[in-house]
Amino acid sequence: MIRNDTHTALQDMLMNMQVQIDEAQLTQCWHDWRDIDYCPAYNKLYFIMDGEGWIKIGELELYPKPGQLILMPAHVMQSYSALEGRPFLKYWCHFRAVAAGGDVFQWLDVPYCYEGLSRSEVERLFSELVEAHRSPAFAARLKEQSLLLHLLSDMLEGLPLQVQKGQSHEMERLTLIQQYIDRHLHKELTLEEMAEFAHLHPNYFSKYFKRHFGMPPLKYVSRKKMERAKLLLKTTGSSVKEIALATGFEDANYFSKTFRREVGYSPTEYRLSL
Repeated sequence: MIRNDTHTALQDMLMNMQVQIDEAQLTQCWHDWRDIDYCPAYNKLYFIMDGEGWIKIGELELYPKPGQLILMPAHVMQSYSALEGRPFLKYWCHFRAVAAGGDVFQWLDVPYCYEGLSRSEVERLFSELVEAHRSPAFAARLKEQSLLLHLLSDMLEGLPLQVQKGQSHEMERLTLIQQYIDRHLHKELTLEEMAEFAHLHPNYFSKYFKRHFGMPPLKYVSRKKMERAKLLLKTTGSSVKEIALATGFEDANYFSKTFRREVGYSPTEYRLSL
């Protein structure tokens, strides 16, 4: 299970997740529906409406039932086949979900089969997703992404998420970097200091950090300082000058200007708006 300290690093990485829908349809499969041992570069969601079939994901064999939602992650060996009788009627979606320099499900170890979801709600979301995907309108691209995120959110809500075993060492390293930043928000943290802590050359560290957190290290530090400042404004009676010092700003006026640029309010206005 993801430890609390690791969860924060993972959350920051997922904040920059980007999704793209390659295809979405409602399909009646036929008796020749079959493919064996292939490894797609995209993720798949199947929502089974009716019928029978066989699916293999890695070493796991499944015989999905109507009402079940099946996740088939990218870069995992897969097979599927119709069975005698009534082949699947299913909503399905091929999609990409990228964060931290790779597919989200290369980081997260999650179940492949989901049941207990509201069938009517999942059917509604898939129906709207298919309709949006067929539309050429720009707004439809935003809508289909929103609908996919809604599906993924419902699917994963409440699960004790785990990091893939092959990524645990990398996640520990990223967590240590994030913890180092959190411990030094009271000072003007430099790229060189962060790179030295991570035992990486500054140029490589900058690329490595951006690949995993979606932004340059110094921009991430600035955002974390503003999050810390907002928390202090909410939960303490500290003055603006004291909060400036606590977040690494010796000049309270410069802190206020930075806060307004990032948050949209001055520190005083932000506190009064709570």
